Amino acid sequence: MVNKSQRSNHLQKSSDRKDQILQTLAEMLEYPHRMKITVAALAERLEISESSVYRCFPSKSEMFGALIEFIEKTLFVLVNKIQQEESSGVKQIENLLLLFMGFSQKNPGMTRILIGDVLVNENEHLQIRINQLHDRLEATLKQALRFAISEGKISERIDAAAYANLLMCFVVGCWHQFVKSEFNRSPLAGWEIQRLVLLPASIE
Repeated sequence: MVNKSQRSNHLQKSSDRKDQILQTLAEMLEYPHRMKITVAALAERLEISESSVYRCFPSKSEMFGALIEFIEKTLFVLVNKIQQEESSGVKQIENLLLLFMGFSQKNPGMTRILIGDVLVNENEHLQIRINQLHDRLEATLKQALRFAISEGKISERIDAAAYANLLMCFVVGCWHQFVKSEFNRSPLAGWEIQRLVLLPASIE
């Protein structure tokens, strides 16, 4: 009979192995044109058997699903922090944009998931989740814009939904350029000039 201590150790090892697999997969995604993402390649890089990988994740799609969950949790913890701590609507918008692009810069492999290019041949549910994530990020921008409008920092004539969509298109475009440049063109390149166009209200 397996005692509680042995069961706890087994669960910890299983959790550690899952984290190790996901971390390695994220690292492999940072080399889009040099490394084909397969379970066999992942197992070889980890120096374990393919069956060991499958014991943790029944499919590659489940691995990507776990990485999407990591992206969601990481971004929205920080989104909530910005919303709670920043009292200026315009500053919230700027900080949200910096968060979305800064996350990409720090996590190149995750950016390939954010733009969906590694999900093309995976379960379509994964792309739906990414689309929903984009919608949620856009909604946070719209909320901040409405706040800025209510403060009188942005004209009431501005359509917050259309403005938020424009900002999200800008972010996604930066993500795409980052990936297509093989991570050489930073999502934050030119930000100091771009912010003057994207955020016409003065930010003190």
